[in-house]
Amino acid sequence: MGRVERDREIARRRTRRAKLKKLRARFAAAKTPADKEAIFLKARKMSPFVEFEGQPAT
Repeated sequence: MGRVERDREIARRRTRRAKLKKLRARFAAAKTPADKEAIFLKARKMSPFVEFEGQPAT
């Protein structure tokens, strides 16, 4: 039996949160501003309103 739309929506949200958690960890470990910017832009594509600690407001 297939998934209903609500189940797919919840699965997408869980996947997005997990990916953002990994990107936040990579962002915190990044040394150079260029690396931080690249990671932040990748996260921004996934979630347009995401904010990271230490990231200046754009």
